[in-house]
Amino acid sequence: MERVLLLFMAALLIIGSAGCGGKPTPKVTPTPVPEVAPVLEGKRVLLIIAHRDFRDEEYQRPRQILEARGATVTVASSSLEVAKGMLGAEVRPDILLEDVEVEAYDAIVFIGGIGATEYWDDPTAHAIAREAVESNKVLAAMCIAPAILAKAGVLEGRRATASSPLKELEAGGAAYTGAEVERDGLIITAGGPGAAAKFGEEIARALGAGD
Repeated sequence: MERVLLLFMAALLIIGSAGCGGKPTPKVTPTPVPEVAPVLEGKRVLLIIAHRDFRDEEYQRPRQILEARGATVTVASSSLEVAKGMLGAEVRPDILLEDVEVEAYDAIVFIGGIGATEYWDDPTAHAIAREAVESNKVLAAMCIAPAILAKAGVLEGRRATASSPLKELEAGGAAYTGAEVERDGLIITAGGPGAAAKFGEEIARALGAGD
């Protein structure tokens, strides 16, 4: 009886090992998922972050989404030293804000976070925003960064949103909608970090549409 029990247990071990290191299970070909995301190979996107206290998710999620679709992402800031996010992220910018050539990019994106106030009254940031609009580039900003666009004078008569109804938007002639993400032509604005993924997706759609 003991011998029979031992043989039975050995058989169970052999059967159990087949799914791990034994005979491979037949390969199942997954059903192809329809391609719905825009293909962005060849598209160049500039992300502008504050040197201190940019919002981590607002930088990370859009970058992940855009790069996953094939876009090339460049980061600009007011310093080439390592930039620090509000939650601890560290990013070494590729270029200085003052060296940005708008014509080299298909989209210009201002990332939010409390540090974005450093660009609210920055004439270089304003010039970049205006040139982006004049050159029919995608121009985007989220959190409190839409105030940069408003102060640059490019939101007058346009729908826009932000992390709150900033007085700067009203002063700049924008119609605040309070939406998570708002798109008016090639200008895209968004609320706080919870909208970061939708923000990235909307930028990808705008670039993919080529409109």
